[in-house]
Amino acid sequence: MTLAPETTALKIQLRLGDSWFTVCDLNVLLPGRGVAALLPDGRQAALFRDRAGELYAIDNRDPFGGAAVLSRGLTGTHEGRPFVASPLLKQRFDLLSGQCLDDETVRIPTYQVRVS
Repeated sequence: MTLAPETTALKIQLRLGDSWFTVCDLNVLLPGRGVAALLPDGRQAALFRDRAGELYAIDNRDPFGGAAVLSRGLTGTHEGRPFVASPLLKQRFDLLSGQCLDDETVRIPTYQVRVS
């Protein structure tokens, strides 16, 4: 019996200040679904992978309801831009910029993402 060579799982990392923080294995992210990750400072990030394989990370806290639930939101596109709709009040947040598409005065933090 021949065994396949052992492969290392690809890791998703977020840029936090001047360093990169390893969050999870890439295979944890299913296209169209989000996952929440606890960051070293106690905040949470919501990570998403779209059907084309692009990765996004935003703050997980819904600024309207105050709960850390954006990772459970529905993803979609608006005018070619990827977004997540909050499961609470359905406000949509651009996954690239963090801008709320339904209230231009609100923006949430985003994170630079890489796979290593």
